[in-house]
Order: sequence, then structure tokens, then C-alpha cells
Amino acid sequence: MTMEEETKKEKKQASEKPLDKMTAIELREIAREIPGVTGVHAMKKDKLLAVVKEHRGIKDEGPVKKEKKKLAKAMPDVKGLKGKITQLRQEKEVARGQMDRKRVDMLRRRISRLKRQTRKAAQA
Repeated sequence: MTMEEETKKEKKQASEKPLDKMTAIELREIAREIPGVTGVHAMKKDKLLAVVKEHRGIKDEGPVKKEKKKLAKAMPDVKGLKGKITQLRQEKEVARGQMDRKRVDMLRRRISRLKRQTRKAAQA
């Protein structure tokens, strides 16, 4: 090997990031160089990872990402939500009288969101 090839190879190894962090495009480039592998362009990232790891002799230890636990949110009562809606409607009328278009739009969206929450709370 010439000096240029050695330095290119060293740079490639130094700049190579972990396989799990690579994009599908980068994994396809690596998988294309593996002899006997066909259909690289149609493969998804997880399949590409499996092929590259198998070729390199890396055992898959399972999922690296930890699952986050979802906390159950306490559903507010319908009566409290409707009280908040009436309060926001009054604020909306005041903003409409002051010709404050941004405030009216913001309050309209809040009211809409609260209405959605009341429907969900009523179903639960």
C-alpha cells in the first residue's frame, strides 16, 4: 500500500461513527462493498445494520434505546374546564373590542383546545 492509501484508510476509520448512529445512506455504502449481498437499495436501516454487523462479526446486544415510561396525566374535571372556557371567552370579547387580532386568535385556539379536553374527559 502506498502512503496515500494508508492515510485515507486511517482517516476513514477515525471518522467512522458507531453503526447505530449512521444513516441508511451511509450503511448502504458499506453494505454495497460486502461481497454476496444483493438488494442493498431496497433494504431498510434495521436490515442494513444486521447485514453489516453480521459481516463484521459484531453480536447484536438488543435495543440500545431505553423505553421511556409514560406518566398518566390526571384528567381535569369537565366543570373546571368549562369554567376556564367561559373566562377565556370573556377575555376574547375584550380583545375583540380592542381590535387585538393576535390575542383573539390565541384565545380562540386555547378555547378550542379546552373544548377538546372536555370531550376527552367526558368519555373517560
